[in-house]
Amino acid sequence: MKPLPPLPTGDVHDFDFLMGEWTCVNRKLKQRLTGSDDWDVFTSRMRCQPHLGGLSNVEETVFERGFSGMALRLFDVRERRWSIHWIDSRHAVLQPPVHGGFTGDHGRFYGEDTEGGRPVQVMFNWTRLGNDRARWEQAFSLDGETWETNWVMEFTRATATG
Repeated sequence: MKPLPPLPTGDVHDFDFLMGEWTCVNRKLKQRLTGSDDWDVFTSRMRCQPHLGGLSNVEETVFERGFSGMALRLFDVRERRWSIHWIDSRHAVLQPPVHGGFTGDHGRFYGEDTEGGRPVQVMFNWTRLGNDRARWEQAFSLDGETWETNWVMEFTRATATG
């Protein structure tokens, strides 16, 4: 497998836009890394709050599918890089983190995990779409060169400002 790309750096304010309450439309592949194009579409509600003076934030998401999840984001001041950790109520196991940051309105984060017993590289793409919209995408790679997007979340601020 090709090594992960260089990890992007970021700023402590990268996720300030995400604070507050959001509604989300999720599109998740029913089967990952099989060439499938069969998507499950469902909604969720999310709330994100800053902690430690903005050096961390906690995102809590409730999915209409009967489970919930939590992202913990931590900013490493020395490395100028975010780590994102995920846990959900289905497994209650902290997943391996991804690391990275934003350039402008686009954030990219990389890590390693397993899927179906196989090692995979993981990429998160965050896109700020103004004050009241955002998009998150998760992609996996078996070789470090080709990526399959397997989950997309379209965020709309619950109390949109305009």
